[in-house]
Amino acid sequence: MMPRSPARTPSKKRVTAERRGHRGETLAALFLQLKLYRLRDRRYKTPMGEIDLVVEKAGAIVFVEVKARAGAADEFLTHAAINRQRITRAAHYWLARHPAEAGKDFRFDVILLAPGRWPRHLINAFPAA
Repeated sequence: MMPRSPARTPSKKRVTAERRGHRGETLAALFLQLKLYRLRDRRYKTPMGEIDLVVEKAGAIVFVEVKARAGAADEFLTHAAINRQRITRAAHYWLARHPAEAGKDFRFDVILLAPGRWPRHLINAFPAA
């Protein structure tokens, strides 16, 4: 984990959002493990950005973006708001750092979380751009 800049103290709102994100990632990781995915990396930081989860199942590497929203009605907007280019670049960075995985298939999934609902797993949610 990269250290925070000493010059700026995060706002209370930012800290709350970060905690909510960590809880969502933990829930998504557990959900995927129940579906027999193997957790490879969590919150993997690259110069291009962060990958929430890197998991593996049936020989395929899966890069997972976790999105938590206040309600299920926000799903379409959430899916549209995903920065696919950032995730794709970060995934290529991960693959370059793990040359033993180069021959495996990979894809991009999204886990949508909303209060009071089961996590929604969008498999192969978008192509590698």
